[in-house]
Amino acid sequence: MTVAPGASSRLAVLALGSNVGDSAATLQAALDALGATAGIRVVAVSSLYRTDPVGGPQQDDFLNAVALVDTDLGPRDLLAACQGIEAAFHRVREVRWGPRTLDVDIIALDDMIDDDPDLTLPHPRAAERAFVCIPWAEVDPDAVIPGGRAVAELVAELDRSGVSRLAAPVLRVPGGPR
Repeated sequence: MTVAPGASSRLAVLALGSNVGDSAATLQAALDALGATAGIRVVAVSSLYRTDPVGGPQQDDFLNAVALVDTDLGPRDLLAACQGIEAAFHRVREVRWGPRTLDVDIIALDDMIDDDPDLTLPHPRAAERAFVCIPWAEVDPDAVIPGGRAVAELVAELDRSGVSRLAAPVLRVPGGPR
């Protein structure tokens, strides 16, 4: 489902994750916060996936999802909005790849390619991460990583053993049916 953004907007792919507290509730609240942010409209959200942690210290499994958002915000403003939502959920960055209440990563923004160290687009490890590619392919089967390959092709090649789709709970698009 490739979503065409509005005339002055861009389509962004956001990866959400949590492994501290009530992760499903946190991810839904984060989606609601994104939807309540001026210049951001959540248009699709994947199922929830339970995933093994990648890198970092010993920690609990994550819940992950991918959201497609239509945004009028530029890259830095979108990053600030995502980081503001993380902060509202008490995200701390003490241990790289450590446990977190909430992670909201910008994976892609339209077809933008940028190697800015503060916001590299597309996300530099997206193509290697099953916990990003599997839910992304679910919400946009025709997705292509900017400057790269089709996400569905990557899913076929990635180790999917640490990623399992949950039947419930179900995340909802803010403002959509309950």
